[in-house]
Amino acid sequence: MKYLFYNPKSNNGNSINTFIDNYTTSELIKINILGNEYYETLNSLTKDDTVILVGGDGTLNHFVNDVKDLDIQAKIYFKTAGTGNDFYNDIKNENHGELVEINKYIKSLPKVIINGKETLFVNGIGFGIDGYCCEEGDRLQAKSDKPVNYSLIAIKGLLFKYRRPNGTVTVDGVTKKYKGIWLAPTMKGKYYGGGMMIAPEQNRLDEENYLTNVIWSKSGKLKTLMIFPSVFKGEHVKYNKYLKFQKCHHVIVEFDRPTALQIDGETVSGVTKYEVIA
Repeated sequence: MKYLFYNPKSNNGNSINTFIDNYTTSELIKINILGNEYYETLNSLTKDDTVILVGGDGTLNHFVNDVKDLDIQAKIYFKTAGTGNDFYNDIKNENHGELVEINKYIKSLPKVIINGKETLFVNGIGFGIDGYCCEEGDRLQAKSDKPVNYSLIAIKGLLFKYRRPNGTVTVDGVTKKYKGIWLAPTMKGKYYGGGMMIAPEQNRLDEENYLTNVIWSKSGKLKTLMIFPSVFKGEHVKYNKYLKFQKCHHVIVEFDRPTALQIDGETVSGVTKYEVIA
């Protein structure tokens, strides 16, 4: 059987409409991943089945957590139809066409632990002004259907609203304290935040399953504003006075005040600590 799994909320509800018109209804069984029949279908998949997953990074995160305890033999294809599309940005040069087979990308995913809850992630964990931007973006989306300008949110937060915490970061057993932290992400892929190449050397298919932890601290507001545009091309790596990149398998980040965090673009508010295990 051939299934189309879709998230009706992805991209403000437009994801399924932009893709489904290319197929006749007889070719696909359409399954809403927020509906009751979704989990029954997951448990019935065989190696002879094919799944096309349509949505954005949040939809992909939802899916990988739903199947983490299942031995999925079906071929899984992904059609990006979200707003940020960081996963697709990371792997598109390795693939051709709109549909990407993702079976190899959703194996051996890292987990993040927050307040005792474990969640797998596909792209990365953002903690700092990136989490603040997601939280503010959610607030704006709740008020309007207009597209959210996350770069503008980041600039306003940087200059006026975001209060930098101090923190303690433990990377593979080595602990260091930091003051005035702008960002403290841990990444499986290169991209997050809708196109920011925060970890340009990260390889999501690394044979040893390494992640990249990034700490951005010390820089003042104006210096940070000057560096910020370079993140979209991965050129911020040259500012090693303010940015530290570490390959790792185990990370614990703890802030001295509650701060918003994002998991593949999904916001978690009021977090003081996260732990990542590759």
